[in-house]
Amino acid sequence: MLAPLIENLKDAGTHTVLPSICEELGLPSPDPEGSKRERMIASLNALPDADLADTAQRFLKRHPPSPATRNAIQDILWAGSVCPEIPKRFRREVAQALDIEELFGDAQHFDALLDQLWILDTDPWAGMFGNSRTNLRQEIQQHVHKNRGDWSTEFLFDKLGAFTASNGRFARFLEGLASSDVRPDEAAQRRFVATVNAPLRNCGVELRESDTDGGYPVFSAVATHTAAAGRPKNLIFASSIKPDLRFRDAVNNDIEIVTNADKVLVYDRPIGMDGLLWSDLQSWWGETARIADKEAAKKSLYRRLRESLPSNSPPQTLLFSAFYSGFGSAVPDLPALLPEVWLHWDPRTVKERGRDALLRFRMDFLLLLPQGVRIVIEVDGKHHYADDTGRADVVRYAQMVAADRELKLAGYQIFRFGAHELLGDSAGASVKTFFEALFKRYGVPVS
Repeated sequence: MLAPLIENLKDAGTHTVLPSICEELGLPSPDPEGSKRERMIASLNALPDADLADTAQRFLKRHPPSPATRNAIQDILWAGSVCPEIPKRFRREVAQALDIEELFGDAQHFDALLDQLWILDTDPWAGMFGNSRTNLRQEIQQHVHKNRGDWSTEFLFDKLGAFTASNGRFARFLEGLASSDVRPDEAAQRRFVATVNAPLRNCGVELRESDTDGGYPVFSAVATHTAAAGRPKNLIFASSIKPDLRFRDAVNNDIEIVTNADKVLVYDRPIGMDGLLWSDLQSWWGETARIADKEAAKKSLYRRLRESLPSNSPPQTLLFSAFYSGFGSAVPDLPALLPEVWLHWDPRTVKERGRDALLRFRMDFLLLLPQGVRIVIEVDGKHHYADDTGRADVVRYAQMVAADRELKLAGYQIFRFGAHELLGDSAGASVKTFFEALFKRYGVPVS
């Protein structure tokens, strides 16, 4: 679908401007020889598959095609991203819950949202040469803006095609309606979200606050059965010892590592609905460690994370190494595999806290996937189910499964490896196969 559109850019200028056109689209520099058409086709053919989505996004922004073509390309792009399923019945119930008066606060931005997602000019000749027919854009002006109440929200959604649109398009429509552009009042935003969440939750979906923009909340559609509640605020990881920390400012949730600061990492940047990618972590590490060179920052971060792994657990080290070596050049765009992540922190010891002590302070590995999905990876050695003499320990095993239940109820997905699985010659391949299946299950593209 993209090929003929790129090919048509041959008419955008002379031979001399083709390199700049390719550059703005993220395409390789075109061959110096051949016709303009041949040069553009050759440039697109030379583009790695992993970069195709980025080029398509750039094309839509810089050279907008017809709305129908735009929507077709968008749906292909969004099909590769994680998005909750919202069946037609529940979309209709959302529309029925909304009154047309509540649908928007800023009419101009509401119209802009419709223009970004829907096909409004269904009849380009409408209104010309005395033709009395009107297109959808004109009908919206007449029945939604000028004469509010003519159309119900359900009727408008139907005219837009919202009930049959892809899940990605409908979710982005709801997110846009909840935005501060369309609804420039936080209280109004939250009322809207509460209204649509009532029917959405019946299909396992909700609009959840995921970020802020200019002081206003940003809401994203998430699947409630897979997403953990709340947003990550601090990641304390890569530490094999219990960190000595305190709140520098409890109001702002600012953490200070009091001693052994070099033995623990705290990622404190906002983590949005795209999760935490290796590229995000590397960028943070480069600035934190003051390493300007990206390649040097990547190697330094990898070493730092690997060194945090317990020396008495070769299987855990193998899993970590197999993940990063197995995916190679695809790693920057994949969720970061974080080792030794502190889930709970209590200044008192388990002995001091007694029966109310939190279970399982630290996780072997954590991945933060798109849509608020949190994946815990555990490597089980004998200490998970046996005492110090190697005999089965029912108490220790019971504590482990109890902690698993707590994590699952909190929205974490837990996957366990037996240490013995990670000792054979095929262990590295098995690790990669597992993560490929995991990413496929949760819609994470692997180039």
